Amino acid sequence: MGWKDLAADKRSRISKSIPSDWVIQDVPKSDSVFDYPKTSGIFSAQELELTNSTATELVAKLAKGELKSVDVTLAFCKRAALAQQLTNCVHEFFPETALAQARELDSYMEAKKSPIGPLHGLPISLKDQLRVKGLETSMGYVSWLGTYDEEDSVLTALLRKAGAVFYVKTSVPQTLMVCETVNNIIGRTTNPRNKNWSCGGSSGGEGAMIGLRGGIIGVGTDIGGSIRIPSAFNFLYGIRPSHGRMPYGKMANSMMGQETVHSVVGPIAHSAADLKLFLTSVLHEKPWEYDSKVIPMPWRSSEEDAIKNKLQSSGLTVGFYNFDGNVLPHPPVLRGIDMVVEAMKKNDHRVLPWVPHRHEYAVDLINNIYVGDGCADVYKDINASGEPVIPNIKDLLNPNLPKVDMNELWDVHLQKWDFQMEYLTKWREFETENDCELDCIIAPISPTAAIRHNQFKYYGYASTINLLDFTSVVVPVTFADKTTDGKNTDHKPVNELDATVQAEYDADAYHGAPVAVQIIGKRLTEEKTLAIAEEVGRLLGNAVTP
Repeated sequence: MGWKDLAADKRSRISKSIPSDWVIQDVPKSDSVFDYPKTSGIFSAQELELTNSTATELVAKLAKGELKSVDVTLAFCKRAALAQQLTNCVHEFFPETALAQARELDSYMEAKKSPIGPLHGLPISLKDQLRVKGLETSMGYVSWLGTYDEEDSVLTALLRKAGAVFYVKTSVPQTLMVCETVNNIIGRTTNPRNKNWSCGGSSGGEGAMIGLRGGIIGVGTDIGGSIRIPSAFNFLYGIRPSHGRMPYGKMANSMMGQETVHSVVGPIAHSAADLKLFLTSVLHEKPWEYDSKVIPMPWRSSEEDAIKNKLQSSGLTVGFYNFDGNVLPHPPVLRGIDMVVEAMKKNDHRVLPWVPHRHEYAVDLINNIYVGDGCADVYKDINASGEPVIPNIKDLLNPNLPKVDMNELWDVHLQKWDFQMEYLTKWREFETENDCELDCIIAPISPTAAIRHNQFKYYGYASTINLLDFTSVVVPVTFADKTTDGKNTDHKPVNELDATVQAEYDADAYHGAPVAVQIIGKRLTEEKTLAIAEEVGRLLGNAVTP
């Protein structure tokens, strides 16, 4: 079969995986489908209550036997089926397998009178990078269709051991290497709040699925913003842990073996508490005993407690910036930063300007790392089926670039290392100059609110943090407002890319688009940074997203 036939067959198989009772007869034609599940008539009152709960609430009730996993799983399978029909966010859907797994967990609970693990009975949504034995992992490549995984990824196995139920694998862009989600297999995944906006990428299917509450915790990955951008664009929380904190073993990827900037895996959810639930549950299973790259570091409650003590006594000291010197964010994002700064100041936290250190250099360095093999790896898998290159990839990955040799690669490693140490020096200098301990930095995660399709041009607010390997947590803040977020006519673009991004802004087109910030901590500070993010969300009134 040609690539078009292979893609059509995959779409047909996804469509057939949805039970007829869950098929939408009249798909809404409005731009927003966000409220459709509540009015669809497909759910019982209990199912709506379950899917609108937090993960922490559900696991507590499942652990006590107050809920059955089969009921919770059924509710989320139904809502995931709607999410697929409304936003096109699924690569694999397997409700029968999920319900069978849930029944086994219910039987275990009935026999043992205790949960099998910290995620007992909780449905978890997986990005189509995690391998599940017996299922396809296409990662948006047509040439990968028809190959079925023979074993679970390490993280899949540990989540299963912790009691998680799997029911869906979500969409990604061709190659994973862009912050929008479109491929030649299923087409484009859209934002449930407005079909004209991107859901983000590369974990965009997770963003749409969790955003529409077809899932409650989703697993994404991030090498240049791929957890954080979908979280931001769908008004969700998401964490980019530092490399070595979560297991990545046996997952699929583009550019496998590229070690200069690591892709990392982490959760997307509706609250900081649910992010913590995921991280602590995985660490409970001692992932360092299964993946040699995981640091043997259990969850450190003392680090979390240190932040809580500061909140009750002296308050936090945070740095912030709203412009990295390369591309100025749109007005809604600038307002979002202001909102967080004012909320922190109002609650007696010390908030001081942070000067971004050589971010333009960092963006150029990481962009060159992405194409260090001359893009040979991704084009090999694209060309294997004869499928075309999606426009987003054409803009970013040039197949005619030269490959770096080993000595050039070693030099790049040194440049990255030097930059990381320079940043730590700036952190220490900031603390000395201000006589404080700097707890975190607040910054944009993207120069735009949830962006219009094919318009994502600048990754630097996210990718610089990947180069540093800092911990970063996205916190939803507000929504773009055409009445207050008028076009910035005073700004003089500092370069051509800045001019392009500024010209793209349209207050009417962005009205209602989600706006977020990222809370940045030093490397391997997941406990502290997440505790700060939870406090920021509380101050903003976004502790749990709708």
